[in-house]
Amino acid sequence: MSIKLETLRTFCTVAQTGNLAEAANRLGRTQSAVSMTLKQFEEHLGRKLFQGERKAQLSTLGEQVFEQAHKQVRAYDETIQGIEGAAQSRHGQIRIASVPSVAAVVFPAVTDHMTKRFPGVKIEMRDTHTSQVLDALLSGRADIGIASGHHPLNGIEAVPLFRDAFGLVASTDHPLAQATQPPTLADVVTPMFVKNTLCDLIQTPAFLETIEKSDVTIQNTLSLIAMVQTGDWVTILPQTVTRFLPDDTVFRPIADLSDQREVYLYVRTRTAHASITQGCADFIRSRDWS
Repeated sequence: MSIKLETLRTFCTVAQTGNLAEAANRLGRTQSAVSMTLKQFEEHLGRKLFQGERKAQLSTLGEQVFEQAHKQVRAYDETIQGIEGAAQSRHGQIRIASVPSVAAVVFPAVTDHMTKRFPGVKIEMRDTHTSQVLDALLSGRADIGIASGHHPLNGIEAVPLFRDAFGLVASTDHPLAQATQPPTLADVVTPMFVKNTLCDLIQTPAFLETIEKSDVTIQNTLSLIAMVQTGDWVTILPQTVTRFLPDDTVFRPIADLSDQREVYLYVRTRTAHASITQGCADFIRSRDWS
C-alpha cells in the first residue's frame, strides 16, 4: 500500500475531531469508509495510531505521524490554493510571507501600493515564524519573504532590510515601566518573564544565563501582548512592535542589552509574475521600516 494524500487527510481529520462521525461529516464520506482508511493505514505501518477504538486520543506514534501528516496536507492545500489563485488572476499574483512583528507594519503599506500600481493584482499575505517563511519561499508558496536573520537559500535573493533593538515590553502600570532608570536584564528576566520565538536571536551572555528562569513561552505575538496586558508578566521584543502596541503597554530599552534583530527581505529570483514581484520588492526596499 502506498500512502496517499487522502489517507493523511483522513487521519488528520479524525485526530483533530476525536471521533469518526464528525470526521466523516467533514470529509463528506461514510463513517465506515473513514474507519476502513484508518485500518489500512495502521496495517501498513504495523502499529496503532490511536489509543483504544474510540479515536479520541493519539498513540505516541500517532502524535508523531500527525505532526508530519498535517504539514503535508496543509502544504498541499496551500499549493492548490496558489495554483487556482494564479489561474483566476488575469492581472497577476503576489504572495508574501512575513514574521508577525514586521507584517503588522509592512502589509498595510504594501497592499496600498500594490493595488494602486498593479490594479487587479491578486495579493496573498500570511504572517508566520521565520522557519515557515523560509519554507514557503523554498517550496514556491511565497514569492517574497520577510524574516529575522540571514539565511542563504538557493534561488532566493537576501537583502538586509533594517535592524531594530530589543527591549522590555510591559504594561504601563508595571513597576519596570514606571521606574526612573532603564531596567537591567536581571530586573526583566525573572520567573514572571515570558519567552517568545524572537528571544532566540539574543546572544548576550547575561541573557542566555538568566533565560533559564523563564518557564513560560508564547509563540503568537497577539497572545504574548495579551499576557503582558495582565500587568504581571513582561517580555522582550524588537522595537518595531511599538508601532502596534496597545496604549496600556510600553516599550523600554534595557540597560545591559545591546543585541539587535536583523530583518531581511527574501525575493525568489524566478516567479510566475516577475515584474509584479520585483515591483513589490523594490517598494519594500525603498521604505524605512525601522
